[in-house]
Amino acid sequence: MNKIRQAFAKGKAFIPFITCGDPDLETTKEVVRTAVKNGADLIELGIPFSDPTAEGVVIQGANIRALKGGVKTAMIFELVRDLRKEITVPLVFMTYANVVFSYGAEKFISACAETGIDGLILPDIPYEEKDEFLPLCRQYGVALISLIAPTSANRVGMIAREAEGFIYLVSSLGVTGVRNEINTDLSSIIAVIRENTDIPCAIGFGISTPEQAKQMADLSDGVIVGSAIVRKLEQYGKDAPSHIGTYIQTMKQAIS
Repeated sequence: MNKIRQAFAKGKAFIPFITCGDPDLETTKEVVRTAVKNGADLIELGIPFSDPTAEGVVIQGANIRALKGGVKTAMIFELVRDLRKEITVPLVFMTYANVVFSYGAEKFISACAETGIDGLILPDIPYEEKDEFLPLCRQYGVALISLIAPTSANRVGMIAREAEGFIYLVSSLGVTGVRNEINTDLSSIIAVIRENTDIPCAIGFGISTPEQAKQMADLSDGVIVGSAIVRKLEQYGKDAPSHIGTYIQTMKQAIS
């Protein structure tokens, strides 16, 4: 069983997203530790980028704060290396193609493998262009995680058949951010996914309350929460870890 699949082996997975370096890397480290203690099954680590096109204002703000604080990709690899001394849950990076290209694609993906990153999410790379990264990811054993959106339509089965790690199902049109309601017909998309693969499927974008988390977990194998967590980092800064721990515990209980 690969490491990412293990995150889904004991029931519904809770997956928090954290922007590395917001407000600083020490706080990021403490948030990861606290998240795991309070039930996180897999953690998405965002590498800051100056033009995060998939993100709403909350995560855009986190990217800006992290970059202004001087966070560099090499420093994030060191953060992961340090975390791996104690953290065993799967870790995946979420970033953009330019970050990988500017670091050097092979250097970046080999460093993922060496430091203990299990997967890579690149929301600005469409399915048709994934071969730019897929051979290197397979060479180094890093899962290139596919996104499926409400607009994927007749491509859902095709994407699902070739998916690795887990499928990131985008709940709604638009960018990341807290939503009052999620009205997309996700059950029909998940039905097509299930017909084409047994890889776990987690739903993200817009989930912020225990009620929403339970609703999405009832449909899928797990939930991804980003903006609601990043908002707590914006609100509490270095004091955020304890607040985030309590929040994750509540969300995990809701989906268990």
